[in-house]
Amino acid sequence: MRLRIVEDVRSIFRNDPAARGLEFLLYPCLHAIFWHRLVCHPLYNVGLRFFARFFSQMSRFFTGIEIHPGAKIDGGFFIDHGMGVVIGETAIIGRDCMMFHGVTLGGTGKHKGRRHPIIGNDVLIGTHATLLGPIHVGDHARIGAETVIINRDVPANCTVVGTPGKIVKQGNKKLKRPESLPISQYRVEELEAEKNGT
Repeated sequence: MRLRIVEDVRSIFRNDPAARGLEFLLYPCLHAIFWHRLVCHPLYNVGLRFFARFFSQMSRFFTGIEIHPGAKIDGGFFIDHGMGVVIGETAIIGRDCMMFHGVTLGGTGKHKGRRHPIIGNDVLIGTHATLLGPIHVGDHARIGAETVIINRDVPANCTVVGTPGKIVKQGNKKLKRPESLPISQYRVEELEAEKNGT
């Protein structure tokens, strides 16, 4: 746990050239992730859901960042500016990820089980991007500002922009024509189960 918090502090200096000296103590993302890692998520894991939500709402009030206590977040996480970020209950975020203000990792309905995005390692998500549903975003993906992705997976090592999101770059190669994202594998399995009545 302590190692992850140290990685979170390092990510501030790695991702924001404006960070100097003790200024990292003033970053709302550090306060939000601190409360999530040390208070809210542990309370959630031991079944004290009311208190987990109470403290997460207090953190939201002071930071403008809403992280559900059930979300799983690996080390080196950084939210630049932070205001308006929403991270849902079943979201999973990998190592060394960065997102900007206004990002939503949300669900698409009232069904139970996994319903929020899984974000791979070293992923960048731009300002006001919206990712909805049980989707998977591959390692080293880049998602542009105001991009909307609903029930579509994002392959690794690509850049996605637009509404709906389309792949415009794969690795270092810029595509001549944007490509559509594949339907979420989780969603495909869910639809097949419904079709088969299971």
